[in-house]
Amino acid sequence: MADFVYQGRVYYSPIELSMAFIGGTWKMPILLALRKGPVRYSVLRSIIPHITDKMLYSQLRDLEKKGMLTRQVYSEKPPRVEYKLTALGKRSIKVIDTLQAFGKHLMKTEKVAVKRQR
Repeated sequence: MADFVYQGRVYYSPIELSMAFIGGTWKMPILLALRKGPVRYSVLRSIIPHITDKMLYSQLRDLEKKGMLTRQVYSEKPPRVEYKLTALGKRSIKVIDTLQAFGKHLMKTEKVAVKRQR
């Protein structure tokens, strides 16, 4: 496949572009947390316990910028913010589910030690 440019960056394969959208430690867990419908910021924080506020905020903004989710602000006291998957975000869930299943397979076959939660 020929190289291509997206938003000023050269990509060498469609997989590389896909990973730019959903790759990294936190994007997939965020997208999975939104699979059943809109979720408030505080709920996302509790669903993804190891993420810092700064990282969650920056990843949400990046996913919003890439068109993977929308951010709805309600003018209430105190303000309420909900995040929701877009059609593009929903489409990524099938891919993430496949990657998750492969990861679980690797955990079994490679005898990965699972760290217990406290």
